[in-house]
Amino acid sequence: MEFAIKLCQFLLSLSILIVLHELGHFIPAKLFKTRVEKFYLFFDVKFSLLKKKIGETEYGIGWLPLGGYVKIAGMIDESMDTEQMQGEPQAWEFRSKPAWQRLIIMLGGVIVNFILAFIIYIGMTFYYGQEYIANTDIKQGLWITNPVLEKAGLRNGDKIVSIDKAPIERYNEIAGHLVLAKEITINRQGKDTVLKMPENLIDQLMKTEKGVLVNLRIPFIISEVPANSPNKSVLKEKDIVTEFNGQKITYVDQVLPLLKENKGKTVPVVVKRNNVVTPLNVTINKEGKMGIAYASVIPAEDMEKMGLYTIQHEKFSFFESIPIGIETGVNQLTSYGRQLKAIFNPSTGAYKGVGGFGAIFKVFPSTWSWQAFWGITAFLSIMLGVMNLLPIPALDGGHVIFLLYEMISGRKPSDKFLEKAQMVGFVILIGLLLFANGNDVYKAIFGK
Repeated sequence: MEFAIKLCQFLLSLSILIVLHELGHFIPAKLFKTRVEKFYLFFDVKFSLLKKKIGETEYGIGWLPLGGYVKIAGMIDESMDTEQMQGEPQAWEFRSKPAWQRLIIMLGGVIVNFILAFIIYIGMTFYYGQEYIANTDIKQGLWITNPVLEKAGLRNGDKIVSIDKAPIERYNEIAGHLVLAKEITINRQGKDTVLKMPENLIDQLMKTEKGVLVNLRIPFIISEVPANSPNKSVLKEKDIVTEFNGQKITYVDQVLPLLKENKGKTVPVVVKRNNVVTPLNVTINKEGKMGIAYASVIPAEDMEKMGLYTIQHEKFSFFESIPIGIETGVNQLTSYGRQLKAIFNPSTGAYKGVGGFGAIFKVFPSTWSWQAFWGITAFLSIMLGVMNLLPIPALDGGHVIFLLYEMISGRKPSDKFLEKAQMVGFVILIGLLLFANGNDVYKAIFGK
């Protein structure tokens, strides 16, 4: 069932993005009286699942969900239909239109992608508002859960002040900035310190099994006591450890090192059970474990009730949502640009984390959440827009480069040149697809 929910979200998001992107080409083409022969969701290699011709355009759904396309008459595109280019240019063909009209047609898809993302972010801001924990409200610092960050110098209890000189205002901003960080300013025991991150930080992070980089510091709450636990008769679910071997305890990260120090011993602890303080003696095995499971994540709302953190709740009017939604879109666009830059820099090792459709599929939650769905769709829309602007001949960006050359130089590239460029671009695209989706397969098999 979880797989079906993820799949439905994945296909719905992909369908929305593809249809609207292609509409971005289709609408200006029609406005400039250019014939559109096909409008397809997914690719119809050999056959299509559904098709219907309305006027001069065949609308359909293909069977191969790797994208979609509009086939514009008189244009060398992914269909590689060169027969139509051998005759005399017709008034309704793409090649007969002024360069500025062709440029608008080619840019239409990515423009729609960016506009869609901004509209979604504005709508989400208006409908859901914003909930966050202010960075200044995290009085006792963070729980550093990734060994790579520990090796880079971060410690439990550190407060992250800024990343790459950009101040951190909200807790939920931290993880996204950390991945691409070059330097981090931390406050440790009242003193600010700048930590330099390794150039291949992304590569190192991908090699660890820890998906979470940092977490809010949380109480040591026992979530399960198995039947074979040596402390089965001592500890109970929902016990909160407040003292361990004479040391006051507030957070999980304070207990974990103490367990290692007391391997094979019986030590006194104090737990809060139903708001009653209870002293106990617990057994630590030779591996430094109590034979219990503790809560590694606690909902922020529950921690707010405990008085540990304050959640800020903000609601906005429609007009207030517009600049906030636009700012969110710009921040996401900038962030993705930095990610892309890192991917094309071999020294970062970020290219090893490139994923294809499998990686996108995994991003969607296993339970249906419209808020998560629209947030992911907005970011994917930005990704699609940016990727299509890459100067690869088979992509919109490649066509735009040739059109800009024509407009500046006054010379139009020959059809023969455009055919060869399209072939080269197609080979590059196939290579990128194989690499990205090959990474997905590799990770699925070897778990790295």
